[in-house]
Formats: sequence, structure tokens, C-alpha cells
Amino acid sequence: MMAQAVPDPPSNRKRVKVYELRNQDWFDRGTGFCTAAFIFNEVSRQEEPRVIVQSEDNQDRTLLETRICKEEGFQKQQDTLIVWTEPSTQVEMALSFQEAEGCATIWKFISNIQAQLLAINGPDDALDDDLPLDSFSSTITLPNPTLGNLAEAEAQVRSYNVTTSGREAMVKFVLGGDFIKQLIPLVEIAEDMEDLVSLHRLCNIMKTFILLNNGEIMELVVRDDLLLGVVGALEYDPDFPSHKANHRHWLSKEGRYKEVVRIEDEEVRKKIHTVYRLQYLKDVVLARILDDPTFGVLNSSIFYAQVDIVTHIQQNPAFLKELFGIFGVAETNQERKKEAVLFIQQCCAIAKNLQQAARHTLYNNFLAHGLISVITFALRHNDVAVRVAATDVLVSMIDHDPQMIRQTIFRQINEKQMPLTDSLIDLLLVEADLGVKAQIADAIKVLLDPGPQGGPGDKASDQFGRLRPAADPQQLEFVKDFYDDSAKKLFKPLVDLKDREDMNFSVHQVSLFIYLIEILCFFVRQHTHHSKYFVLSEKLGQRIAQLLKSPEKYLKLTALKFFRNLIGLNDEFYNQQMTQGKLFEPILNMVIETMPRDNLLNSACLEFFDYIKKEHIKNIISHLVENYRERMQKITFVDIFQQFILRYDQTQGFAPSMDTQSFLDTEEDTPKRDDSQRGGRWGNGVKDLDAAEEEYFNTSDDEEDLNKAERAAMNGASPISKPLVDYPSDEENDNMEADMSAGIIIDNAGEEPSSKEINVEAGATPPLTPPERLSEKRRREEDEEDEIGKLSNSKRRNSNTSIGSNASNILKRKKSFAPHGGNSSKPNKIAISLSPAIKTGGDVNGGENGS
Repeated sequence: MMAQAVPDPPSNRKRVKVYELRNQDWFDRGTGFCTAAFIFNEVSRQEEPRVIVQSEDNQDRTLLETRICKEEGFQKQQDTLIVWTEPSTQVEMALSFQEAEGCATIWKFISNIQAQLLAINGPDDALDDDLPLDSFSSTITLPNPTLGNLAEAEAQVRSYNVTTSGREAMVKFVLGGDFIKQLIPLVEIAEDMEDLVSLHRLCNIMKTFILLNNGEIMELVVRDDLLLGVVGALEYDPDFPSHKANHRHWLSKEGRYKEVVRIEDEEVRKKIHTVYRLQYLKDVVLARILDDPTFGVLNSSIFYAQVDIVTHIQQNPAFLKELFGIFGVAETNQERKKEAVLFIQQCCAIAKNLQQAARHTLYNNFLAHGLISVITFALRHNDVAVRVAATDVLVSMIDHDPQMIRQTIFRQINEKQMPLTDSLIDLLLVEADLGVKAQIADAIKVLLDPGPQGGPGDKASDQFGRLRPAADPQQLEFVKDFYDDSAKKLFKPLVDLKDREDMNFSVHQVSLFIYLIEILCFFVRQHTHHSKYFVLSEKLGQRIAQLLKSPEKYLKLTALKFFRNLIGLNDEFYNQQMTQGKLFEPILNMVIETMPRDNLLNSACLEFFDYIKKEHIKNIISHLVENYRERMQKITFVDIFQQFILRYDQTQGFAPSMDTQSFLDTEEDTPKRDDSQRGGRWGNGVKDLDAAEEEYFNTSDDEEDLNKAERAAMNGASPISKPLVDYPSDEENDNMEADMSAGIIIDNAGEEPSSKEINVEAGATPPLTPPERLSEKRRREEDEEDEIGKLSNSKRRNSNTSIGSNASNILKRKKSFAPHGGNSSKPNKIAISLSPAIKTGGDVNGGENGS
């Protein structure tokens, strides 16, 4: 078949408008003159048919330039429109001609070109969809690279990189030939000629090959004979034309690779070099342009190489023996010991990415060869890099399995060696590097975590219902020994604050105090029993309270965090320590100093007191109001402190005395607390008061305290010493019950009251109904009381021996409810419950007058 003759392009220009479809609307790109002609392409070195539109306002401005392809993308609509879709951008375009003749001329040229291209190359349908694309894509070739055709090679590489099939074809072309190797000499030639344009093109070609996301190409470019040439081309990034990197200078130094112990396997040594170079590509060379697929390919290549390296080390006992033998007495080269520590650090860093079983095996091998002694040596090294490496190794192993390190510490203690925890404490107190301090503080907390201790606050399962492991007795014993000796050394900087007036500290001192307080907060939460008496004996609360006077706000916040942890425990032991030591005073002073500014320090202080208000911790509120009422009245920008004062005044201090304070917890907002954490009555198993008894105490008047004191003086007892509950004697119960059943209770009017209540009136005051009598019920319950109740009854019987007889005592007690004589200046009203478990009849003034 004879090819058709190439049509001549139209000679004259046609006036058109160029339109572009944007968001379903045609956008006018401008008006110009359209021509169709063959244009020489410098890349392909041949003429290509194109349609060009130049602006009529500015002849140098091109509104449109599109290449005519064999695809049937061009369509003629009506007489003056030609529309098509750009194959590269998939944007719909349109030409609107001013005259139909011009449209016909341009369309004739386009249709003839498409017909000729179709006749030469054949229709697209000739490619069967069922056939693989390998036969098509594998046919791509790139010209042999020279400085003269780099532009052509770059253009072809870019065009192939657009499609998936093109990328696959380039991967096969690069791996199947030596195209990259042919590019390497061009880097030096272009540098000698100072041809910056060619260097930029070489850089673009290299980046395109690397970003094909193929692991084999990654390993190819880091090969010994290609690495320097590849990174040399990547030094000239066209995005930064005025800057040049120095990758070759860094990678060409042989001193970067050091062998502490000789690795005989050549393949393992190559993999070590490959890992280092791939990491350099990922973290330095390609850091700016790296996409997620390439990042994943690089990480995969690095991971598999590291697995092979670690496996080789674990399976080579001779290597491990020589490695840890460096830290023996015979080795005097300190530099080699330093490099050995850094090598172990790199091995542990690699182990973080391994499977748990492989990581566990590696750590066990290291521990068996003496890793703890290596860590102890490195922690005391004068080079901060070695100390950082030691803490990295320790933290890596603790993150994996802290019990593994604890068992090693137990073995050290049994062998009378210095435990690792003491080495960590010594380093924490003197370390200047803040990063190392943070890691050491975390390590100490994890190693001293005893787990669940079975105390009142511990639960058998976590929030997800999973059973917690039982506490290790060996770990508990270790914690006990820690408080006997090591804890005093750890918190000595805080103890030494005693009698110190100047609270100005250096940066390292402030950081040390912060980490010590953080550790102490952890101990207070975890070491429930040991920490209480340690904090009390060392007076750490008072020492930390001194830090509240420091000018450093973040140190004040850390100190306040400690006290917030204490009250958050709802532990009466710590509450008493804080009230007796007057530790609330400096916190209250901070509120006054910072008010009314809404800064972090002021907000933290307000949250501290707001928690006390919400939890309604009565002894703390009483302490605050009784000691700092005037200061609290000055704080008016929040209502927390005014509510403290109001609540205290309404309840008259919550209790008339410390002995009866526990019976007056009648506020509805008081949270119920675990009885096992209380002392006094609750710890001894004595029952709490029921609702009727609570109501009695809440409604009793002010004369009762006076009556108690006079009755105690009359019985010959000290007014200060009195039991919590005035239990009656057995004889009194029997006689009173007999009198009640006979109806012989006497009042001034000679009337017999009901069997359940006694109303005593003075003047014209109407009677009030007292609480229901519970004598018989309480008598049955008292028969089942424990030994404490019996002792109380015995003491009560002894105190009543001064009364003539039980009968007269009962009669006298009944007369005591009669109204006062005529000399009374105002009416009195008394509502008395006959429950013997709460109150027996008292010998008050009225009773004395009646007798």
C-alpha cells in the first residue's frame, strides 16, 4: 500500500477564539490567529504536525500549541467549531473560528494528517486487550547517553514515566542494561566543562530511576562502582540551582565504617554497607522528594538486610565472646571499648524492628555474655555519647521485657554486687544531659514498679477485664530494700533543701528536682505502704513545699503536681501530713500572688482547691478556714474559698470535737469511702449510726455540750475523757424497760406520755416529736457487739457506782426531763431519744432541781 502524500499546511492565518472546559463551563483563553504546520522537535529530531494559536494582542504569546496524533480526538461541529481532548492532560479544548472557510481549511489539514498516521501505524484496535503488554513495553530503548543527547534522553524518560506500562518498561531496561553505568562518566565531564544544564538533566534522570520504586534498582545504585557517580549527579538539584550538596565527600570517607570485631563473612559486610547507604539515601539525599511508595521500598530493603546481619551475629558465639571480652580487665584500649558500646547500641536499635522472638533471643544472648556490666561501665563513662548509648540499650531492653532486667538485678543483689538501680541513681544525680536524665528517670520507675500489691486501691483486673499478673514476692522484697538504702540516696538533693533560704537554682538543679518529684509521684501511687513512711520520715512534703517559692514557674508547677497527687489519693494519712505541716499555706499564697491572672500556675492552684471542694474533704476545709480565713476572704475573683467559709460556718466546723467528727458526715455531697482505709471505729468493726441516730445529732441544741460536762463532773469522771457513745449498763436497761412498761415516767403535769416518746415543755411552747425510740432493737444488737462494746459498758457501770441505786438513778434521770423552776427566764424545750445505744438520761440542771 502506497503511503499518502503529506498535505501542505494552510498558508494564511485564521482568526479564532480558544476555549477550555473548566467545571462544566467553557472558559475563554483569548483570541488569536490559528495556523497548522510542521514544527521541528529538538527532542525527537523530526518534524511534527501541530496546531498553534498566537495571541492577536501579543504575537510572542502562544495561546495554544497541540500536536496532531492519530487518535480520533478531533471533531468538527457545525461550520465553525473544532473540539478535542488533550491526550496528556485530558482537558477538553475548542476552537471557534470567525469564518467557516477558515474552519474548513484547518480541519482539512487535521483530517489528512490523522488519515496518514493511521495508514502508517495501523489502527489501535490491532492491539488485542487480551495480549500482555510486555511485548509492547519491552521494546523501549534510550539513546546511548552523551552530553549532546541528554535532552532527548531526559524527555523520553519523562514520557515513559507518565504511564504504568512505561515505568515497568523502564525498570526492565535499567536492570537489563548498563544505562546508569554509562551516565556516570558524564557527571565528571559536565563538571569539568561547568555545564550546569547537563548536570541538572543527569540529576532528573537519576531521580526518575530511583523513584520507580523498585528494590533491585535501589540495590543497584548503592553498588560500590556506581554509588559515587549516582550521588554525584544527585548533588546538582535543578530546584536549587545555586546550591551544591556534598554527598560524595561524606560517603567516600572510609573512616565511617569501623569494625570493632572483624566480620569474616564477606556477604554480611556488603549488607552492612548497603544498609548504611540506603539509610543515607532515605534520610539525606531523597528526604525532600521521597514519596510513600519509595519510602516503603527503602524500608523493606533495609529491614531484610538488617535481619540477615543480626541472624549472623546471633549464630556466631565466637564473635559475641570476642565482642564482650573487650570489656575485660585485659583490654586497655578505651577507644575500642567506646566503639564496642556504640556497636551494641546499633544492634539493639536494629532489634527494635525485629520480630519479638528474634529480639528476645538477641537480648538473652547479650545478657548471657554480660550486657549489664557493659551498661554499668558505659553509664560511668566520661563521654556523653557513651552514656547516651548505654541508656538507649537499657531502655530498649526495658521496653521489650522489664522483668528480664529485674531478674538480672536480683542476681546482682544475691551475689552482693552493686545493683543496676544504684548505678542509675548515681548517674541521675550528676548527669548534665537532659535527654539522658529523662531516660534514666523512666528506667528507674519501670524497674521499681511492683505491680499490683493487693491493697485497698488495687484491682484484680484492669479496665478491660483482663487479669493482672500477681505481684512478684522477689520484686516486693527488692522494693523494701530499696527504701532502706537507695531511696535516701536518690532523694538526698530534696532533703538537703532543709534550712535553705535561697530558692534560685541552676538549670541542671531545676531539671533534677523535676525528675525527682516525678519519680516520687510514681512511688506514692505504686508503693502504697513504703512510700507513706518514707515521705513522713524524710519530711519530703515540707522540702517540696519550699520549691513553691522558686522563681521558676515550671518548678512550682511540678511541686504543685506532687501535692495534687497526694490529695487525689483520698488518703487520710497524707491529708493529716499536709494539715499538720501547714503545707496548704504556700499554695494559698501562690493563689494570692497570681490572682487574678489567668495563667497556668494560677489555674493549677485553683484546680487544686476545687478538687478539695468537689470531694468535700472536711478536715482540709476545716484546717483552711480555721487557719487562713482572712486570706481566703480576700480571694473574690472565684467563689471556691467563699464556699469553704460558708460551708464551714453552716456546719459549725463540721463537728463539735475531733472525737465525734466521724458521726457528722451527713452532707449529701460527701463521697463514700472504703471502710478498709479508715481508722478508729471503722477499722475495729463498730457499726455506723442509722438514720434516726444521725437525725438526733443533727437536731440536738447547744445546751447538750454543757449538760455532758456537768453530768461527767457529777459522776466523778474527767470532762475530757469520754467514750464515743455513752452506752448504759445492763441494770439500767432492765430497770428502764420495767419502768416504761409500768408507765411510771413522771413529768410536771402528772400525765403519762406515750410509750414511744417523752415531750417536756416549758412555758407555752408547743411540743415537738423526737425521733422514734429504738431501745429494744438496739438492746438486741448490743448483745451481739464485739469486745469493744463490752469494755465500754463495763466502764459505764463503774462510773455509775457513785449513784445510790439503779432505781434512784433511773428516777433521777426521768426527773431530769421536768421543766425548770419558776426562776427560768425563758422557755426551754428538749427533745430526747430513749435509744440506749445513743444517749442515756443525763443529770442536767432540771433534774437536780427536781430532786
